[in-house]
Amino acid sequence: QVQLVESGGGLVQAGGSLRLSCAASGSIFSIDAMGWYRQAPGKQRELVAVIRSGGSTNYADSVKGRFTISRDNAKNTVYLQMNSLKPEDTAVYYCNAQIRRTKWSGAYDHWGQGTQVTVSS
Repeated sequence: QVQLVESGGGLVQAGGSLRLSCAASGSIFSIDAMGWYRQAPGKQRELVAVIRSGGSTNYADSVKGRFTISRDNAKNTVYLQMNSLKPEDTAVYYCNAQIRRTKWSGAYDHWGQGTQVTVSS
C-alpha cells in the first residue's frame, strides 16, 4: 500500500506564508511527477503546481511568483512554499504523486487526504 500524508495547513492573514509538506510512504519503487492541487468551496479541483522527477516545474498563473514547489527524492516528500497569500488562496490543498510500485509497473496517481488553508483578509 501507498500513503500520502500532508501537513502544514492552517489559518494565516493575507500577506502571510505557509509551507505544506507531503510525504509518500509504503511500497514505492519510484515517483514520477508530484504536485499540489486545491479545491475551494463550490469550485472544481485545480492544479496549483507540479514538479517532475527531473526537477522541472509548472505553476498555475494565479500563483506564479508567490508559490514555490520543491521535492526531496530521498524522503519521497514534496513541499509547497506559499508566500504573499491572498484570501482567494483559501481552499483544501491536496497532494498528488505518480508512483511506480515496481520497476515494471506503470505510474499511478495517489492522493493525500487534503489539508485546509484559510487566508483571512
